[in-house]
Amino acid sequence: MALNVDTQDLINYPGNNKRVSVDVNSLVPTGYEGDEQIVLIVSTTAYSNNISRTAIQDLYITEAKSGWIKSSGFKGSVFQLDSTHNTFRIKLDTTVSGYNGTGYYDVVLAHDAGANLPADDVAEDMENKIRGIPEGSQWEVADNGYIMAYKNCSVEFNNGKFKIISGSIGDNYTGTERSSVVVVSGTSNDCLSWLGFDLPISSEILAATQIREAELRQNYPYGGTDYTKLYTSGGTGVAAGEAMAITDGSITEYFIVDSTGPATGELTIVSGSLNNSYTAYEAKVQRLRMNDPEFEPASAYGTVDSIARYGIKNMVNQIDYSS
Repeated sequence: MALNVDTQDLINYPGNNKRVSVDVNSLVPTGYEGDEQIVLIVSTTAYSNNISRTAIQDLYITEAKSGWIKSSGFKGSVFQLDSTHNTFRIKLDTTVSGYNGTGYYDVVLAHDAGANLPADDVAEDMENKIRGIPEGSQWEVADNGYIMAYKNCSVEFNNGKFKIISGSIGDNYTGTERSSVVVVSGTSNDCLSWLGFDLPISSEILAATQIREAELRQNYPYGGTDYTKLYTSGGTGVAAGEAMAITDGSITEYFIVDSTGPATGELTIVSGSLNNSYTAYEAKVQRLRMNDPEFEPASAYGTVDSIARYGIKNMVNQIDYSS
C-alpha cells in the first residue's frame, strides 16, 4: 500500500496542496542480469510547470549512495565572513560547464562584514545558494542532467563540521556516473580555509583510497633494535618513508619503512620500530593504517526513513505550487 504525503509551499503558495506517493514494488531493472529487485518508487501527479503541464518523472530508488564532502572541523562554530572572504566554487557529480567549462559553479555567501555568524546560519545560506545555482545566470544547459544534484543538495553542520551532500543518489562514489562533491577556491575572495574546507574529507576520496595489505612470509624475530628486515608477500606499493602497521590479530604495531627491496616484499624498517615477534603466515601488514580493504564510505542515508524522505524532497523541489 502506498504512503501518500501532502506537501505545500507554505511561504509562497500556502494552501495549494500537492500529493507525493511513496511505494515499494518489485521489478527487473536493466543492468541487473534479470534479477528481481525491491524498488522504492516515489511519484506525484503534480506538475513542474502548471502552464505547460509538465509531468514529473517517477523516482525509482535501488541504491542510496549520495556523495558528500566534510570540512576539517578545526574552525569553531562561528564564522567571520566578509566581502573579501565569502566565495568558493563547487562541482556536484560530473557537471562539465560552469566556470571556464570546468564543471565548477560559484557560491557567494552572505556575510555581516566580519561579524560572527552562527554555523547553522552559514550552512542554511550555503544550501540555499547551491540549490539556486540552476536558476541563476551562470548555469549552462549542458549540465541540465544534473539539475537535481544541485536543487536537492543539503548542507548541515554537526560536530563542528560542515557537510555538503549531493542531491543525487546512485550506485557509485567514483567514476563517470558518480555522486560526488568537490569544492575549490579559484576566486580572489575565497573563504574555503575560513570554513575548514582547506582540509576536507569526501566520499570520493575515501572510495578511491586503496588500503593494500600483504601477508608476512618470514618470521620476524624480535631481539632488540638490531633486526630491521620484514619479508612480506608484496603488492602493498609502499615506498620509503611511508607508515605501515603490522598485526597478528591480537597485537598491532606501527612502523616507518626505511627502504624497500631488492627482493619482492622485502622491507627495511627503522631500527627499534617493533617490540614483538611475528610468525610467518600468521600476521599481515597494511599500508598507512589498519582498515578493511573492502572499506566503502557510509551513505548519507542510513535508514529507510531517511531515503524515503530524500525521495519526497526530490519531488517537492520540482513541483510547481503556484496553482
